Amino acid sequence: MSVSNENSGKLALIWGATDIANEIGRSVRSTFAMLEKGELPAKKVNGRWVIERSKLIEFFTKEAA
Repeated sequence: MSVSNENSGKLALIWGATDIANEIGRSVRSTFAMLEKGELPAKKVNGRWVIERSKLIEFFTKEAA
């Protein structure tokens, strides 16, 4: 489960620590730790982590700069 199409005008969301981990190329364990510490710009919705794809990309491009 993951994402909606950005071109459709909807938000492109990534749901769950596993999908977020796959997106950033980290283990689920390290991603979950980052989420719990607030190191990623994600929110918990009904017990599941969710992040907007564009905010995730922006987060990593700003961190690298």
